Amino acid sequence: MMVPEVDQQWMRRALEIAENGRGYVEPNPLVGAVLIDRSGQFVAEGWHQRFGGPHAEVEAFRQAGERTVGGTLYVTLEPCCHYGKTPPCTEAIIAAGIARVVVAMLDPFPQVAGKGKQRLEEAGIQVELGLCQQAAERLNAPYLKRIRTGLPWVIGKWAMTLDGKIATATGESRWISGSAARQRVHELRGKVDAILVGAKTVWHDDPQLTARLGGPRRPARVVLTRSGCLPETCQLRATARADAVLVFVDAKNAERLKGWADDGAEILPIVADDPRHFLDRVLVELGRRQMTNVLVEGGAGVLGAFHDNDAMDELWVFVAPRTVGGQAPPPIAGTGVARLADARLWDEWNVESVPPDLLLRTRRRRS
Repeated sequence: MMVPEVDQQWMRRALEIAENGRGYVEPNPLVGAVLIDRSGQFVAEGWHQRFGGPHAEVEAFRQAGERTVGGTLYVTLEPCCHYGKTPPCTEAIIAAGIARVVVAMLDPFPQVAGKGKQRLEEAGIQVELGLCQQAAERLNAPYLKRIRTGLPWVIGKWAMTLDGKIATATGESRWISGSAARQRVHELRGKVDAILVGAKTVWHDDPQLTARLGGPRRPARVVLTRSGCLPETCQLRATARADAVLVFVDAKNAERLKGWADDGAEILPIVADDPRHFLDRVLVELGRRQMTNVLVEGGAGVLGAFHDNDAMDELWVFVAPRTVGGQAPPPIAGTGVARLADARLWDEWNVESVPPDLLLRTRRRRS
């Protein structure tokens, strides 16, 4: 059936404004809503602006006043029908006298999952489902992954030269990318729940792992060290009481990190003989803490472990217009694959100029 262009227009607008909530609403989903009156004229729009705050539908109704009766509501995710931090949106829609609701996709959250649609239909409201569904699923891919699997969405990030190196052969890496690229990284950091690195990065780079431009979130700093070998003095340890530091360590080596614990870091022992199982359990724990987006910043060993586990969902790769040659390190180490047929496939490419660098963004192709 041909979908009217006007319906597509308003749903695209709802998807566009939903993006405004990224970083503010997690672990909730991003949602946008557009309200049209019975004559087809625009009335109001709204989006979920902060976790615990009014949902998109209610934000739109606040602007609309009495112009809701007989109107059409375009919403990017199935309206909720349960009491959480806010009352059910289905009841607000019914009370507003909406005649038709166009929904991009159902919400897999167990307390909704089709029940919102059913409640509206029981109230005599026409509900149409599936308009721009693929775009809606892409918008909320991190939320959908966490709800369906319990695991966070994992973003791998690195800066490299044109010949694919993240440092020189002597280990010098500051700075491969330019200031504009580094600003983009801090913007991204301010929208994720955690920034994750390995022990070697802590030893060699002594990072702060903070969002120095600010942002809606203050990400936890996560360190992986199976050996429990971390420096006695470094910026992460010195600031562990100001911003959360989580250190995942093999359980048999946890005692080595007592000084870190005394300085405010949270030490999380993991029982796992296999490195793959270690990483799996790290992600399970981060998901249990309702972390939706985790940014993996390296080094090559950690990125390689995530790659070997097929645990990265998205990549941000900054490519600088320079070459270093020699035996300099690549961004992804680990075991890798033996055959090109087994290589990870990525799609949805986006190329952005961040002078003098390029930013390549892509997502994992899942069959």
